[in-house]
Amino acid sequence: MAEASPTDLRGLKGSQKAAMLMLALGEEHCTRLFSMMHEDEIKEISAAMAQLGAIRADVVEKLCADFMDTMGSSGNLVGSFESTEHLLMKALPRDRVAQIMEEIRGPAGRTMWDKLGNVHEEVLANYLKNEYPQTVAVVLSKVRADHAARVLTLLPDAFAMEVVMRMLRMETVQKDVLDGVERTLRSEFMSNLARSTRRDAHELMADIFNNLDRAAETRFITGLEERNREAAERIKSLMFTFDDLQRLSGAAVQVLLRAIEKDKLPVALKGASEKIRDLFLSNLSERAAKMLREDMEALGPVRVRDVDEAQGTIVQLAKELAAQGQIEINNDKDDEVIQ
Repeated sequence: MAEASPTDLRGLKGSQKAAMLMLALGEEHCTRLFSMMHEDEIKEISAAMAQLGAIRADVVEKLCADFMDTMGSSGNLVGSFESTEHLLMKALPRDRVAQIMEEIRGPAGRTMWDKLGNVHEEVLANYLKNEYPQTVAVVLSKVRADHAARVLTLLPDAFAMEVVMRMLRMETVQKDVLDGVERTLRSEFMSNLARSTRRDAHELMADIFNNLDRAAETRFITGLEERNREAAERIKSLMFTFDDLQRLSGAAVQVLLRAIEKDKLPVALKGASEKIRDLFLSNLSERAAKMLREDMEALGPVRVRDVDEAQGTIVQLAKELAAQGQIEINNDKDDEVIQ
C-alpha cells in the first residue's frame, strides 16, 4: 500500500483507521480490543493491519492525537503480517490465528520456509544430514534463528562445522538456486513427511475417547463393539485411563503426587479402585496418607462428573510429565503381573 499523507485520511476505510489506531495503542490494549470483537471484525481489521505498511507520523497524529504520549519518539508505525499475527496470538487460540492469517495471506502466503519452521528439529536434521553442506546452509539461513540453532546441534559435528563455514562465506543466494532448493524440499521432503506423519486413526480415536466423560465413553465403546469389535479392542488398548496409573513405578507416582493440585486427588480417589487408592497412599508419608483419607471422608457423596474431571486432569498431567521425560509410563499392558 502506498504511504499515506494527511490529505488521504478522509479516504481511508473504517477498518484501516481502526487498524492504525490499534497499532498506536500498543499490544496490551490491542489484545483486549481483539478479545471483545466478533470474528468477522477481527478478520477485517487484521487484513487491513497486515497491509498498512509504513504510516507517516503526521497521519497517525491526525488520527489519534489523544494517544500521542504512548507512541514513542518516532511516531511511526509499521503494519505487517508478523506484527498482526503476534497481536492475534495474545487474544485467540493458536489454531484460530493460523486460520485467520492463512485467509489474510492467501495461498501464496505460506512459504516453504514457513512450513519448515513447524517441522520438528530432529526430523529436519535427520533429512538435512544427507544433503550437501551448501544446501543445508541455504535452508538454515532461511528458517528462524532459534529453529536453525536446534537443527545445527543435532547434525554430526564435522558436518555441522562445514555448514557453519558455508553460512559464513555465503553471500546473497541467487533466486534460481533458492527456487531449486525449495522445489527439492517440496517434492522430496515435505511430501514424504506428510505421508509418514499421517496419524493412525485408532490412536486419534483413543485420544478423543480419553477426553469423553465416563458415560459417553462407555456408550461409544459399547456401540463400536457391536459394529467392529476388533477396532474397539484396538482403541481400548491405546487408551490411557486413570486405572492405567497403576503401571507407574513408585518413584513416578511420587513425582506425579508433587505435581497434582491438592484439591484434585481426594475427588479423583473417591471414585477409584482400591488398588489405585493404595498406590497413591503407599507413596505418601504416614501423616500425609492419613490427611488424604480424612479429606476423602470429609467430601461425602461426590458427583460422578466431578470424579471424572479430577481423574482426567491427573491422567493428562501424567502424560505431560511423561512427554517431558520426568516419569516413565510402561505402555505394554501385556507386561503387567497378576498376583
